[in-house]
Amino acid sequence: MCTFQMRGLTWLDWFNKVRFLAIKDPEAAKVAPSLTREDLLEAIHCITKDGKIHRGARALRFLGMRMPMLVPLALFLWIPGVIWVAERIYMWISRNRHLLSKVFGCKDACSIMPERQREVE
Repeated sequence: MCTFQMRGLTWLDWFNKVRFLAIKDPEAAKVAPSLTREDLLEAIHCITKDGKIHRGARALRFLGMRMPMLVPLALFLWIPGVIWVAERIYMWISRNRHLLSKVFGCKDACSIMPERQREVE
């Protein structure tokens, strides 16, 4: 997940339900030892408290149910068949993210939103 996406999700996480870990964070390997670096680079992953791993569009659906502004998207992703299409779109975007970031000029996108201060756990 790029910095812009992480900042956006951090702002949408009004109830501080989500903890984000960078791939380089040593704790990431401890939290999900079964995930390789390649897996983590390929898609966003969400690991629940009970250890279940959600990946790609399914991770966004899971997160969306915990962030009020994303609930409509999450509910839409629960319609039968929609998640299948969403996964294909997610994977296409993931495979082409470098090209898309050049086209959309994401280099300066991280400066759009100020960093949100979070309470320390």
